Amino acid sequence: MAIFGNTTKDKKEKKTVRARQAHAKKLAPGIAHEIIRAPWFSEKALIATEKGVYTFEVPARATKSGIAGAIKEIYNVKPHKIRIVNLPGKRKAMRTRSGTGTRAARRKAYVYLAPGDTIQFA
Repeated sequence: MAIFGNTTKDKKEKKTVRARQAHAKKLAPGIAHEIIRAPWFSEKALIATEKGVYTFEVPARATKSGIAGAIKEIYNVKPHKIRIVNLPGKRKAMRTRSGTGTRAARRKAYVYLAPGDTIQFA
């Protein structure tokens, strides 16, 4: 029995297990393809796939738990960890009246899989 509280070590362990299971939440049918827009194919992303890290384009309002649920639904693989990166819009030379334009801001998600799990792109 704890002196200053009523939580024991077993209760704390059960809470962390529930928190990990809630990481990948269930999604409504058809929503998964709106969250995972497309795989991100760049030289850096393709090198990372050898280490079990897959990169995807996601919308600006996507959350880590939503991305985890979408990956589980689409690819039948449970992600180990997810990191999200916001990419700002860049000024580029384009065929416009002023000669320059702005690329759109984008967002990508790095999905880490457990060793032995892979994703096959068709």
